[in-house]
Amino acid sequence: MTETPAKPASPEGGKSAAAALNPSAAITDFGIDTTSMSTREAVGDYFSRLKAGQLGSLPALLGLLVLVIVFASLSDTFLTMNNIANLMAQGAGKAIIAMGIVFVLLLGEIDLSAGTASGVTAAVLAMHYVRNGNLLGGMGNGVFIAFLVVLAIAALLGVILRIWAGVGFAVLAIALVLSGTAANAWIEMLLAISVGGAIGVLTGFLVSKIGMPSFVVTLALFLAWQGVILQFIGEGGTLGISTSDVLFKVANGNLSTVGSWILFLIAAGGFAAVTLGQHFSRLKRGLVTQPTPMVLFKVGAIGVVAAIATYLLTLNRAPNPNIVISGVPYVVPIVLGLLVLGTYVLNRTQYGRHIYAVGGNREAARRAGINVEKIRASVFVICSAVAAVGAIVYSSKVGSVDPQAGGLNTLLFAVGAAVIGGTSLFGGKGRVVDAVIGGLVLAVVENALGLLKQSAAVVNIVTGLVLLLAATVDALSRRRAAASPR
Repeated sequence: MTETPAKPASPEGGKSAAAALNPSAAITDFGIDTTSMSTREAVGDYFSRLKAGQLGSLPALLGLLVLVIVFASLSDTFLTMNNIANLMAQGAGKAIIAMGIVFVLLLGEIDLSAGTASGVTAAVLAMHYVRNGNLLGGMGNGVFIAFLVVLAIAALLGVILRIWAGVGFAVLAIALVLSGTAANAWIEMLLAISVGGAIGVLTGFLVSKIGMPSFVVTLALFLAWQGVILQFIGEGGTLGISTSDVLFKVANGNLSTVGSWILFLIAAGGFAAVTLGQHFSRLKRGLVTQPTPMVLFKVGAIGVVAAIATYLLTLNRAPNPNIVISGVPYVVPIVLGLLVLGTYVLNRTQYGRHIYAVGGNREAARRAGINVEKIRASVFVICSAVAAVGAIVYSSKVGSVDPQAGGLNTLLFAVGAAVIGGTSLFGGKGRVVDAVIGGLVLAVVENALGLLKQSAAVVNIVTGLVLLLAATVDALSRRRAAASPR
């Protein structure tokens, strides 16, 4: 029997170019990998995915645009560069915590203790600074020994789980605590992150090894860590850190004009190099990629926006003409650094692919040979360590640490930022950039309502409604995606 020659592949048919050249080649789900698309077809494909419920961060971006327009019309000071810089610093801490929570949400889990865990790390940082490295004197014998025992247990559990990063965090924390090194901002920030990583090992062990629901475990730890903060600081106490120039400038300092433009060149140039490099590499190998004009437009648009933002931030934005405040805030490179690192881990490493696999279908991932137990535990280590970075930023912003550090609405705002940005509460869908976008939405709401002199009650109500809307969009888009023909 004579075979009929295959017709050239088309996006609609989903066939590959290889199949078109070789009629006997099997057509698989990976055929689209070698299907070329024109600009018109790529745009059509994007809108088709939107109709199918794959909305991504689009609702958050549109909501952010609407909020900016509304608040700019209601307040004359909202779009001033001084307020925009303050807005970045105000929202950075919660956005950073949200970036860590994205890893947990990708597995369909939740970490309700991330906020108070960050508070514990902030309390340890502040106590080390105030006591000039003498944590024994600050905690007292009993609490100090218990603290070391918990860190040692975390190291042991990390060995059992074979999460060596968690072991490293716990061992480093023990070494720094016992060293009695005098107050040093860099040592204190390293100590805070190490303690955060150790806390994550404890949480991950209870969830993955013991098999307790993450909601129950982290709710219990939310209360426990709140008690630990109170024990460290004392009821009504406050530990000030604003006298440390380095700690104060983390959230309140700015890059120089030269430093700001160097950051622009590194960020915009790096993005262009990576994006264009991947694009032309895929073209060279005959793999599907966006049309070159679309890629060039995206790279150019981001570069132009970044250049304009950098220029405006390097102008003097001080309300008092006798004072000069200029430069990109330090929190911007901190957030960008974490964003690049987190995105690389999720998109370009085997570990990241395993996270998405476990979040998409845990049983299928287990049968494929993925160590589901280890993956589930490791995301809590990442979450708590990143939460410690967020603690450093928000403690720097307020200049002190009190018993409410990491409590109140910190965790709720952080989870809300991730969900508002597009990360699904059901697992398997989300990106680190979602936390940044959602964090911007919440920061805009909080900042603008403050400028409009609205009460905390109004801020909470509006934030809750925004989060509810985001969760509704997520649920409806998933229902739409499930109903769409495969």
